[in-house]
Amino acid sequence: MGKKQAALASRQEMSGMERLALRVSSMINHPVAQAQRWVTIHRLDTDGDREWEEVLGVIASTDELELTLNDDGSVTVRWEQQEIEVASRGEVEFEQEEEAAPF
Repeated sequence: MGKKQAALASRQEMSGMERLALRVSSMINHPVAQAQRWVTIHRLDTDGDREWEEVLGVIASTDELELTLNDDGSVTVRWEQQEIEVASRGEVEFEQEEEAAPF
C-alpha cells in the first residue's frame, strides 16, 4: 500500500467524533483565534447529532471556555488570556521536569 493509500485509509478510519474534535481543536488553536480569544464554530452537514452534542458538552463543561449558542446554529467559544507564571527573577518559567531539583 502506497503512502497516499495509507493516508486515505487512515482518514477513512477516523470516526465522526474524531474528525469533529480535530476540526474544533484546530479552530481554537488557530493563531487568529488565539489572538482574538474567540472563534465561531459552524456545524457541518457531516457532523452527526450525537457528536455535535458531545463536543458542545465538553466545551460547556470546560471552566476556561464560555460557549454562546448563536441564532444561525453556530456556537461562539470565548476564553480569557491565560496568565504566564513568572519566576522571581522576572523570567518566564517553563516546566522542565527532568531538571527539577528534589524538595
